Amino acid sequence: MSTIDYLMQGFSISFLWYNLLFAFLGVLLGTVVGVLPGIGPMSGVALLIPITASITSSLGLSNEASATSAIILLAGVYYGAMYGGSTTSILLNTPGESSSVVTALDGYQMAKQGRAGSALSIAAIGSFIGGIVTLIALIFLAEPLSNVALKFSSVEYFSLMILGLCAISGLAGGSMIKALIMTVLGLLLATIGTDQFSGVERFTFGVLSLSDGIAFLTLAVGLFAVGEVFKTIMNEDPQDIQIAKIHRLYPTKDEFKQSVAPIARGSVLGFFIGILPGAGAILASFFSYVMEKKISKHPEQFGHGAIAGVAGPETANNAASGGAMIPLLTLGIPSSGTAAILMGALIMYNVQPGPLLFSEHPTVAWGLIASMFIGNVMLLILNLPLVKVFAQVIKTPARYLLPIILAISVFGVYSSQNTLMDLWILLVCGLLGVWFAKHDYPVAPLVLSVILGPMMEANLGRSLNASEGSWWVFVNPSTHPISLFFVTVAALWIAVPLLLKLRGKAVLVNEEG
Repeated sequence: MSTIDYLMQGFSISFLWYNLLFAFLGVLLGTVVGVLPGIGPMSGVALLIPITASITSSLGLSNEASATSAIILLAGVYYGAMYGGSTTSILLNTPGESSSVVTALDGYQMAKQGRAGSALSIAAIGSFIGGIVTLIALIFLAEPLSNVALKFSSVEYFSLMILGLCAISGLAGGSMIKALIMTVLGLLLATIGTDQFSGVERFTFGVLSLSDGIAFLTLAVGLFAVGEVFKTIMNEDPQDIQIAKIHRLYPTKDEFKQSVAPIARGSVLGFFIGILPGAGAILASFFSYVMEKKISKHPEQFGHGAIAGVAGPETANNAASGGAMIPLLTLGIPSSGTAAILMGALIMYNVQPGPLLFSEHPTVAWGLIASMFIGNVMLLILNLPLVKVFAQVIKTPARYLLPIILAISVFGVYSSQNTLMDLWILLVCGLLGVWFAKHDYPVAPLVLSVILGPMMEANLGRSLNASEGSWWVFVNPSTHPISLFFVTVAALWIAVPLLLKLRGKAVLVNEEG
């Protein structure tokens, strides 16, 4: 079958009534998640994993169909949240999630000038175009990348996973040292359970329920959803919220003309940044804003209501979320924390993302891609007329919202794992999530390490067995040049920022001297 045939098969799956419903629920809930400050796509996706599992099982779907429906809903939450964050950034100067911080710079200024409708419309249009562009690229890149990855041995896979961990550690948070600490902590947590080579239990301390390791679902929901609940309880600062008035919903002809080029540039920039491990939507929106300001004929307007400062970053962050799907689906390497959680959800359904996904589980892969086209259209149609409704969501009192999130977390984890030990782990992870946030320890490297840890261990074991214990196999240019390339890039990803930082300190000392 050709790529177009597979895509048509994907559309036939995504047009099933329950998958259409899941796509609609995903983008709707994703928009709400994006609107609510502090929750973000990672917390939203983690929170909804157990609910999605319960719904699909109640429909009596097969494992393959359940995995397809679940990932359709969760992916909808992911890219829906990318748009939802722009609503409160523009109307309230309160970013719903981190990638919308840049949007607030000019979006809120436009709202104060009575141009809130123009900013919201351009954000919606840009998000839609950015999402569609990356999906088209995904369709044509998926099969070639999968074919290349099929030629990888365990050596190349291990090196690729090292690159993924180094990349996300090098770009996560303000301190690389803290990010690396979280990466190592995640790898340590991944060793809990039964050794896959010897069958010996490790670090279980005689607790039977830990023989399979710490459940990814428990860890993710605890760190993100429960952690956010605890953090909000401890840091809540109630204040009166004033929503900017929307006088005219659609942009003028001149505003639309000014947005065309930034939307086009944001689509391309966001796509390529989204592919990079560890980069994600935050970097995409920031780089887009900087680029638009640099090439603008009127850079002095940025920060004072320049519509290019909304169009470019909003397009870029949605394009980045679509771009993140390419390494996730074709290589099995998540390029962001949210993509890592999506990968963990697929693994829960015994569907392994990677080069074999398109041959072994084509209905999951192509059903997801087709549903993302539908979801982006739903997102555009849904958000423009309901933007005032979504803006009111932020006024939901915490005394109602927090208990609901906590109850969903507890019942979801317990129904999935059926052990009290997981509830204790959930509580501990929630408290750790608060501590990590307070001390600026990024959680994304930890989550990615926990997911990749078992696969890294398996590929490392196979590689060393084949090479009779020689570590040279990973950097041998004659037998594994691709592995050498991955290891070199991984080393540079960590070393270059450290060297630049040391150089900056040396320059500062010389100037003071």
